[in-house]
Amino acid sequence: MRKIIVVNDPREWVFDVKDIEVTSSREYLTDPRFALAGRTRVFNLANSYAYQSRGYYVSLLAEARGHKVIPDAKTIIDLRSPSLVKVLSRDLEGMVQQHLAHKKKDRFELSIYFGHNVNRRYDRLARELYKVFQAPLMRARFARSGEQWELRGVRPIPYNEIPDEHLPYLRRFAVAYFSKKRYDRARADRSRYDLAILVNPQDKAAPSNKRAIVLFRQIAERMGFAVDILGPNDIDRLGEFDALLIRENTRVNDHTYRFARKAQSEGLAVIDAPDAILKCNNKVFLAEVMVAGEVPSPRTMIVHSENRQEVAERFGLPVVLKLPDSTFSMGVVKARTADELANELDKMLATSDLVIAQEYMPSDFDWRIGVLDGMPLYACKYFMARGHWQIYNWSSSTKRDQTGDFTTMPVNEAPKEIVDAALKAVLAIVGPKGLFGVDIKDVDGKPYVIEVNECPNIDHGVEDQVLGTGLYAAIIGSLLRDIERKIGIGQ
Repeated sequence: MRKIIVVNDPREWVFDVKDIEVTSSREYLTDPRFALAGRTRVFNLANSYAYQSRGYYVSLLAEARGHKVIPDAKTIIDLRSPSLVKVLSRDLEGMVQQHLAHKKKDRFELSIYFGHNVNRRYDRLARELYKVFQAPLMRARFARSGEQWELRGVRPIPYNEIPDEHLPYLRRFAVAYFSKKRYDRARADRSRYDLAILVNPQDKAAPSNKRAIVLFRQIAERMGFAVDILGPNDIDRLGEFDALLIRENTRVNDHTYRFARKAQSEGLAVIDAPDAILKCNNKVFLAEVMVAGEVPSPRTMIVHSENRQEVAERFGLPVVLKLPDSTFSMGVVKARTADELANELDKMLATSDLVIAQEYMPSDFDWRIGVLDGMPLYACKYFMARGHWQIYNWSSSTKRDQTGDFTTMPVNEAPKEIVDAALKAVLAIVGPKGLFGVDIKDVDGKPYVIEVNECPNIDHGVEDQVLGTGLYAAIIGSLLRDIERKIGIGQ
């Protein structure tokens, strides 16, 4: 990928950064060679980002040309809104209090140069602010209100606003910034696009085993991608890529959702998309939509403090209780007696205002139908863990007994009513785009959809037993089609 630094006057840029072209904002806007450039990364360090200024148009036209630009025009505009700044930085409130607690004055400004501050005391805060706002040079303004510090504003700053005494630091930060990125390393292959795969070695319920991640990478490279494996702390690197594949158990209130949301906002092709994470991670939403969409499912009740007494009357015992954001059998319990029901509801309602109650449907296995872009992809039977009523038994003392056995078969050998129910559920809940796993019980030949997972298991030796590497190629192919649709290839 070609790399360009845009400044007001290239003679002002005195830092020696290898393999990056330095040009003026005027040349970038007017010279046809830039307008016709292919895949290009632009670092906009113009003197002014004011609305309709030359610096503003550098970012705006970079996006129009299909170039990846930092900061982009949306960032420049968004940072003008104090309310939006406050929303975007909400997760940093605790860090702000910690880093500024010692300050005597009620006002403080923090200069952030390529994710760093000249005072190491504030370096971590600077780095986290950069991850949120993604501008190479910016200044954050804080004010104390009572006992609490508040972030009142963040604005990009031009190169010529940097104090002379900060320039030696800026030189070091700049060299490190431009040299550490993966896209600055020489690429030996002929990759067309860049793919990030998000994994987390600490994920207890990782949706892909290590061999599956290797296969994802190998297949993607064969299909024209350069691939990097990212971890939970690498969100600031997303701007380097064309696509993001999340292979970590997703939640709305953690970094997986922030990765998806940021990737989507930067125009990346994403599996799993943030709207899918929002919808599929909440059992209350799923229950409402499945009823409205007439998706065959177990009898379900949304429980709160005022109607909790009705659960046993409606379903009898035992009954299944689920926290709204339960996943991989965690946060799901079976209440066998009235006392167990009362105790479990006490615990769940203490953490969530709403809980799901569902009729208990005993079975030897659950179907899992994988669905990709509205079409069935794979079919598995997941058998219950030994001596347990669920597929996963997290309380088992032995790893061997934590999960049950499985059988994978061609989709056309699975019962048609099971596959049809899976497709109906996905279309009702999230629409045709994306990768999903639908859990279904077969009771007397009738399907009952239990839930729709937006981050289904793709494990080597399990889900890929029928399609082999074709399973990975289908998923990577979906991302590839998304990228090329965005840039107009094949239209």
